[in-house]
Amino acid sequence: MERVSLTDVETAEAADGVHLALMAGTDSMNVQHFEIEPGAVVEEHSHPHEQTGIVYEGELTFLTDGEEIVCGPGDSYGIPGDQPHAAENRGDETVRGVDIFSPPRENPSWQD
Repeated sequence: MERVSLTDVETAEAADGVHLALMAGTDSMNVQHFEIEPGAVVEEHSHPHEQTGIVYEGELTFLTDGEEIVCGPGDSYGIPGDQPHAAENRGDETVRGVDIFSPPRENPSWQD
């Protein structure tokens, strides 16, 4: 068993205002904590990993398949592998949440 505390991991800035921290993982999946500052954007991207998650603070707008889906505190979501998606924090507070990826993935960098 692996135990990882958020206070023990380094945060990577994948894009301006988008902070990611890899946490516990297994051969099949891993957990990633995220913080997305007001006005920050995760540009459209896709990855082979299935992605599920939960927002526990703030409000995050996902853009996928021509739709806008808003997730607030207590909302969970699931994104199939290879589905293009983007996310934006259009609110005034930092969005905080947790993603689970299967198979596991590393912190991405969307910065040029």
